[in-house]
Amino acid sequence: MDAIEGQAGSSDRPAARVVCLDRDGRVLLMHWYDPVSRMDVWEPPGGGIDPGETALEAARRELGEETGLPGSAVLERFVEVERDFSWLGVRYVKTEPFFLAVFEEARPEVDPGELTEEELAAYRGYAWAEELPDDVEPPELAKVIERLTTRGGGVTGPA
Repeated sequence: MDAIEGQAGSSDRPAARVVCLDRDGRVLLMHWYDPVSRMDVWEPPGGGIDPGETALEAARRELGEETGLPGSAVLERFVEVERDFSWLGVRYVKTEPFFLAVFEEARPEVDPGELTEEELAAYRGYAWAEELPDDVEPPELAKVIERLTTRGGGVTGPA
């Protein structure tokens, strides 16, 4: 999540996300609460790409910051996902790369020890989900996961 609370308008700040799968195929979802919209959101870890940083570098950094999981687990395999969502009153319309990370163990321990103040205020926990919740973001995450995990499916292009 990345915006300034109460900021109005829209943003196209580039960002990257990581679809993390454990050995049993569960997907890691971060649980956030948006006090502006009063909505719960579940989404893969990720966030803004800093100036001079590649999308892969950002995905690896964000994974470590938000989960404590090793950024080195993020593969150079991604799909581009069209996004249109609001967070803290800011609308985001952009294309984000969603990378894949696969872990050998079941439900690796998550330690979100490097969240920003804004993220800490919105953070509600995490889950290694067997089924995607209704309020998952992006809504087409199942299709994104399928493309990332299907042989030959981890190529760029709209999800």
